Amino acid sequence: MKTRLFLLILLVVGLSSFAQNADAVVGKWLNKDKNAHIQIFKKGNAYFGKIVWLKEPLDEAKKPKLDEQNPNEDLRKRPILNLEILQNFKFNDGVWEDGTIYDPKSGKTYSCKISMEGKDKLNVRGFVGISLIGRTDNWTRVK
Repeated sequence: MKTRLFLLILLVVGLSSFAQNADAVVGKWLNKDKNAHIQIFKKGNAYFGKIVWLKEPLDEAKKPKLDEQNPNEDLRKRPILNLEILQNFKFNDGVWEDGTIYDPKSGKTYSCKISMEGKDKLNVRGFVGISLIGRTDNWTRVK
């Protein structure tokens, strides 16, 4: 009986420590389209992510792809490679929330929240207004 209780306590503590690990999201992730790696990192008390690899980093003219769809004309000449697309996520009870995700294909920025499924899968949900109106992409950890 004591052994079972001990194993149960160990299991509960182990699961809760994984769920409470805010830095579990840190690392390199492959996006849904499998054409980019996003490095998620911690800066201060918030989490950010930037594009660190592109399957096709060059345009037809063999020049680095630029952020041409950005609504801010001054930013349209910045390269997509190393572009920070995830900003200001705060960890709260197993979810990284209150951040934004920028889509360089459309030039739009969305509210976003991130959750993990196991240790190697992210659910990245971009939305406008409320989370119910949005889209979830699944990213996988790059090993």
